[in-house]
Amino acid sequence: MSTTKNKLKVRVLVVDDSALFRSTIVQALSSMPNIEIAGEAADAFEARDKINDLKPDVLVMDVVMPKMDGRDFLRQLMEQYPLPCIMISGTESEESVLEAGAADFIKKPRSPAEFKTFSTILGTKIILAASKPVYKASKPRTAAEKDDGLVPLGSTVKTGKIPPNLPSPSDITGLSRAANDGIVVALGASTGGTDALECVLRSFPKTMPPVLVVQHMPPVFTKMYSERLDKCCDITVKEAENGDRLRQGLCLIAAGSYHMELKKDAQGYYVKCYQGEKVSGHCPSVDVMFSSVADTAGKKAIGAIMTGMGADGAKGLLKMHQKGAYTIGQDKESCIVYGMPMEAYKLGACSEQQSLANIGKTLCRKITEGW
Repeated sequence: MSTTKNKLKVRVLVVDDSALFRSTIVQALSSMPNIEIAGEAADAFEARDKINDLKPDVLVMDVVMPKMDGRDFLRQLMEQYPLPCIMISGTESEESVLEAGAADFIKKPRSPAEFKTFSTILGTKIILAASKPVYKASKPRTAAEKDDGLVPLGSTVKTGKIPPNLPSPSDITGLSRAANDGIVVALGASTGGTDALECVLRSFPKTMPPVLVVQHMPPVFTKMYSERLDKCCDITVKEAENGDRLRQGLCLIAAGSYHMELKKDAQGYYVKCYQGEKVSGHCPSVDVMFSSVADTAGKKAIGAIMTGMGADGAKGLLKMHQKGAYTIGQDKESCIVYGMPMEAYKLGACSEQQSLANIGKTLCRKITEGW
């Protein structure tokens, strides 16, 4: 198995004491285009060594294992080497493993017939977990807990979720008027964007003008991501479908492998969604969406380019800026990857730079006050 990190794939370490179940998981995940198997381990001690050597992006681990329980190992791991982990169990509750620091949880299939569905859901959870930052555990261990024979792992701690600074009442007074006046909000992100977008979208009230989002994700995952956001946001969030009409309080997220463009007719704004060649290395492409917003909404548009690798969206945001839109770039300090916002800033595409926590509040304020 290759130890060279493929930037286009999520590298996974599979940990399970059952050689048969472990090999079955490895075989299923190996067939998925966005996943690469970094390695396998039969217990926590072997996993510890493999993590040091292979530097996987995501850990898939059984809860019940010999030598050390999966939850106990995860608690120690999160203190020393924060790593997204999907826990598998046939008996444990979801709450017990999430409290240990797991990024997500999945029930072990009860029969071979259930395995196909299990593996599809597991693959989705892996992709989502890989795009989210993780916390470092803050609870110190007791001396007894430390005396377990595990050699400490070295790591750079990733940044945890950032709560948004919510807009004040004065920031949102003009949102309904702006929505009726044809204002459109456009957001683009990539690596680290799933949590970053959640931070921004959770700051939006129900009166927000319509929002368009491109987040680099594969097919299927964008629908699950949209459904998750819809549950935690005041605005309505859904995966975009061709012909969807924009309306106040609605956020449309481009589907994986589909470009999304803003269009307008006598009835108002709608989106055109279509499969096509990659633009700026991606489909959906932030550049495609931003460029269409510039052409269709012009100075009635406002947008932000957020954390992500590469330069997708930089030229599109510049076009929006040149057409009179107000444009925000996420600042370096709050980005997981300061790539796309940096390229946009270098082009002169940003009206201003803002921290992740302030992007939503700033968008609301500028929409109310004008620019």
